[in-house]
Amino acid sequence: MSAKTKIVVLQMKEVIYTAIFAVLGVLLIILFIYMFLPKDKSELSNVTETTDTSSKYVAGVYSSSIVFHDQALEIEVLVDENHINSVRLTNLSETVTTMYPLIQPTLEDLAAQLIQSQSLDALTYSEENQYTSQVLIEALRLTLNKAVIKQEKTNLE
Repeated sequence: MSAKTKIVVLQMKEVIYTAIFAVLGVLLIILFIYMFLPKDKSELSNVTETTDTSSKYVAGVYSSSIVFHDQALEIEVLVDENHINSVRLTNLSETVTTMYPLIQPTLEDLAAQLIQSQSLDALTYSEENQYTSQVLIEALRLTLNKAVIKQEKTNLE
C-alpha cells in the first residue's frame, strides 16, 4: 500500500478572494441579525411616551365612504398631529346633489364647527337637516377614528 501525496497549489489571488468573501459573508450575517432582532422594550416605550404626550392624531388625509342611493361619497378629513385642518366631500356626483341638496351645505357647516371646536361633541345642527347631519357626523366619527392614535381611541368611542 502506497500512500500517494497530493499536492494542492493555491495562488495568492484565490486565497485573498476567499478571505474577502468570507469576511463579507460574516458581516452580512451580523447585519441581518441586527436588523431582524426585536428592539429593546425600553426604546419602544420611550417612542410611544413621546408620541402620546405630544400628538393626538397621526398626520394625514383620512377618508370614509357613505352610500346614498347606490352612489358612493367619500368624506376626507385632513389632520396634522394636533388639529383637524379641513373636511370635504369627494366623488360628489350631480345626481347625489340633485337628490340630496342639503349634503354639501350641511357638511360645510359641520366642517366649520369641527375645525373651530376640534371636537365632534360640540357639533350642532338644525332640525330641518338632522338626518343628513347625523349621517355625516357618523361618517366623520369613523374617519377621525382612523386618524386618532391608538391609545386615545377608547376616548372617542
